[in-house]
Amino acid sequence: MKRTYQPNNRKRAKKHGFFARIKSKVLNSRRKKGRKELVK
Repeated sequence: MKRTYQPNNRKRAKKHGFFARIKSKVLNSRRKKGRKELVK
């Protein structure tokens, strides 16, 4: 039987990675706030 979580790095990066964050407004708002670290 296959387990439920089958990690796929590419899929993960597309959803949660740097470029995903550029596309949403998250990064810009963090820049405006003057965050030291934009992306974790």
